Amino acid sequence: MSAEEKNSKKDLIRQKMLERQSEAKVVRKIVLIIAAVLVLTVGLVAGGGYFYIKSALEPTDPGNKKKIPVEVPIGSSVGEISRLLEDKGLIKDARVFKYYVKLKNESGFMAGDYPLNPSMTIPEIIESLKTGKVVQEAVFKLAIPEGNQLDQISGIIADKTGQKQEDVFAKLNDKEFISTLMEQYPEVLTEEILNENIKYPLEGYLFPATYPFYKEDPTMEEIVKVMLDKTREVLAEYSPQAEEQNMTPHQLLTMASLIEEEATQQVDRNKIASVFYNRIETGMPLQTDPTVLYAKGEHKSRVLYKDLEVDSPYNTYKNTGLTPGPIANAGTMSIEAALNPEDTDFLYFLATPEGEVLFSSTLDEHNEKKAEHITNN
Repeated sequence: MSAEEKNSKKDLIRQKMLERQSEAKVVRKIVLIIAAVLVLTVGLVAGGGYFYIKSALEPTDPGNKKKIPVEVPIGSSVGEISRLLEDKGLIKDARVFKYYVKLKNESGFMAGDYPLNPSMTIPEIIESLKTGKVVQEAVFKLAIPEGNQLDQISGIIADKTGQKQEDVFAKLNDKEFISTLMEQYPEVLTEEILNENIKYPLEGYLFPATYPFYKEDPTMEEIVKVMLDKTREVLAEYSPQAEEQNMTPHQLLTMASLIEEEATQQVDRNKIASVFYNRIETGMPLQTDPTVLYAKGEHKSRVLYKDLEVDSPYNTYKNTGLTPGPIANAGTMSIEAALNPEDTDFLYFLATPEGEVLFSSTLDEHNEKKAEHITNN
């Protein structure tokens, strides 16, 4: 190859290299431009979202003090209240209001008539909905005591609504009805209530309280939703502590129900809780009589030795750990005890005929107290 050809070839290679460098510069510029556009777009979207939400949280008309009547029906959800407030022109965006309520963990909204105005801030509206008074008289009230079981609650509902107890009880255990409720209360009614060993899915979930109703013939769904609203409100209060202890709502209500059924007016529920947790930790069965009666479907004051042989996953004399689900509804005292057991080494407790509860760390000590307070009575 001649010197002239070699020089020509070098020039060609040099030219191609320069072209590639030029193309690379163009590609880099395009990439930088696209990246800048994306960053700008994200910034605009984020900024726009921030200013939109900020605006949505402000009063709809700061200078307007005109009262707007708002009627919140019994059993209204936060979503329904949000849409009602938006329709009345009291908030700008129902979704923002709903998420604000959820973020702030607000609850306890009351049914009733409220004179609100467009100059009110969202915190002011929320406070009004929590502290307002129902203006109408209740047609009837359902008083659900602590420690009641589903069959007893169905009797109370039937008595107050003029229905047959068996019809109410059947509705409370209807699979389609329960499925509908699970969709509406996913944070309360989880798949755990459908465990094949569960006797009644809603057992323990209808919170003990007095519920006023403002029309003569509320549907079963309306009645149950009011109770589940209360359960959701109570569980939300204890949810952070339960999550710290890795307890699901189902486990919490189950343990609380066992404490509730063993408690008396004079007893320290935190000590009973400590006994149950100590037994679970050591692999001992809980051996609590109310679970036997629940397994047998009976209500009586005394458990016989033959009762302890009942074949049921709820029989804590034959099975270790918690029962498959709650055996009754529990009040806040028992829920708090389930989350705050006293630090003890107790493994036994004994309720005397006088209502006193005696705690022991050993079986010998327990048997001595039993001989003294039970056998001789």
